[in-house]
Parts: sequence; C-alpha cells; structure tokens
Amino acid sequence: MTATINIEGKLIGPEHKPFIIAEMSGNHNQSLDKALQIVEAAAAAGVDALKLQTYTADTMTLDIDEGEFFIDNPDSLWKGQSLYKLYQQAYTPWEWHEAIFTRCRELGIIPFSSPFDETAVDFLETLGAPCYKIASFENIDIPLIEKVAATGKPVIISTGMATVAELDEAVRTARNGGCKDLILLKCTSTYPASPENSNLLTLPHMRDMFQCQVGLSDHTMGIGVGVASVVLGATVIEKHFTTSRAEGGTDADFSMEPEEMKALVTETERAWQSLGKITYGPTKAEQPSLKDRRSLYVVKDIRAGELLTRDNIRAIRPGFGLAPKHLKKVLGMTSKTDLKKGTPLSWDLL
Repeated sequence: MTATINIEGKLIGPEHKPFIIAEMSGNHNQSLDKALQIVEAAAAAGVDALKLQTYTADTMTLDIDEGEFFIDNPDSLWKGQSLYKLYQQAYTPWEWHEAIFTRCRELGIIPFSSPFDETAVDFLETLGAPCYKIASFENIDIPLIEKVAATGKPVIISTGMATVAELDEAVRTARNGGCKDLILLKCTSTYPASPENSNLLTLPHMRDMFQCQVGLSDHTMGIGVGVASVVLGATVIEKHFTTSRAEGGTDADFSMEPEEMKALVTETERAWQSLGKITYGPTKAEQPSLKDRRSLYVVKDIRAGELLTRDNIRAIRPGFGLAPKHLKKVLGMTSKTDLKKGTPLSWDLL
C-alpha cells in the first residue's frame, strides 16, 4: 500500500523523513539567472527536489482578452489579466529546462516538472525527468494522465477540487496506464489557502481509500500546516518557493522564502521523528528519571516501635522508597529500628 518509492536514490515513504519539494513556478520573473538562484537557494535550504511547470501560453489557453478568458475574480491575485498574458509571464521557457535540471543535479536535488499537455511530456522525457506531477487543475485531464503513466515513472497527483469519483478515475487511469508508484497530494486550490480550508484529516482517509502514499501541496503561509500534515501521514510536502517575496513573481505572494523553507525542512523532519511507535512505560532514555519520582520517606526521626504517621512519613522526591500508593497501608505500622530523617521507607524496616 505505502511501499517505499525511490526517485534518483531518494527514498519516499513512512519509514523516511518527509520528501520536500520546492515549486519554482513563475517566480523566476523571466530571468534564467533568477531561476538558477532559486535552485541554489532551494538546495541550500535542504529540499529534496525542485519542480518546474512545463507549458506555453499556447498550450494552456487561447489568446483572447475577454469573456471567460479574462480574470475578473476580485479575490484573485491575477485579477485584470487575460489567462494568455498571465501564462506568458509565468511560463518557464523550455530552453531553460536543461540548464535548470543540470544545476539541480549538480547540487544534489531532484529536478522534475508538471507537464500540462502531451507535448510537454515528450519534451521532459528527452531530459530524463525522473517523475511527473499532475497539477490540481489537470487532475481531470485523463489523456494527460495516460500519457504520463505510460512512462512508467512515479506520478504525483494534486487533488485540488477533485471529487472522490474524479480522483478514483484519475487513480485508475494512472495505474491501468502503467504507473506503479503513485502519490496523491491533498491540495486546496486557492492562492493563498487558509489553514481552515486545508482539511488535513482527509490525508489518512485518502491514503486508505486509494492504497497509496499521500502528501500535501500546500498554499498556506508559514510552516504550521505542513508540519501538521506529517502527523497525519504525509510523506511528501510541496511548497511554492522564491528567493524573496519582495522581488515579485506570479506566485511570490504565497511562496516561501529560504529561511522559511529551511524551517519547514527541519520541523517536518522533527515531526516525523516524533511519531515513533505506540509505547507505554519508561523509554530507555527515561530510565534515569525514575529516581526522581516521589516515594515514601522518613521526614522526622522515628524511634524503634514508634507508629508511622502523616507527621513523620511523606511522599517526597527522590524515588528510592516505597511507592506513594502504599501510604495508607504503612500509616499505623511501627518501625523495627530507629529511623533517621531522610531514610527511604521499605517493607523490611516495618
């Protein structure tokens, strides 16, 4: 169900620390130098992979500046633009991909991409893309999923907006098409997203329903939601990334900066380490602390034959005497010998 997935030597699964993906998207602002700076900053932050988006404005939409091709949603970051012009600004030129892939590999992180049509898959195959991501808005594009699955490489699918029926169709398509390694990412397709709309309890339900690994494509600000997702079974976390939000970019407003990404890498690993196993009783590391529990001690000198009372016996630290639960039983008993203040109580003394 959740077997370990190997992508270019990096292992993904419950037995391994979370696999962190930095999503560049259009934050390069149409500068290859900037794109390579983002790669370098992502590697320095400790991510496992960097993801691109592979499309052109013409493979995404039509060059029409009105009607449904114009963004007029007052809550959208991209209000007032046509879809075509937005994608012209945001796309990563295909001729840059090889340089970006090469730099990633030089720095020890995995380069891959979200293809948005079949020609993008063909192109990415020429670069030796090790896996593929299906974006939320494309999770109903069955021909695209078939194309990606046919490569036989691991496939990550974002689940934003998808109903259970739509996800079922996407998953069946991927598996029937040749995908053996599948990861579903819980995603809220708003930019930014809010913690309240993240619904992370879906993660274990989705994992059990589709019998695959699950993770999070996270558009919230900060690292809290990402860290929480690990506790609920996320093995992969994807966050948009930039060197500086102040420098702008199509997705900069909801992208992480280097120090935030570094914190995400660190804290998600700590969250994963903390899961451990179901256990009760003192751990090996706790054994030395047992001596600091409370126990029954003589708190005033007691003569041989004298009654034990609440005035001369108390439960105090450290823990070398009888357990506090025996207090009522020992009260009214007598001492066999003289007992000095500070003596831990034991049955052989009574």
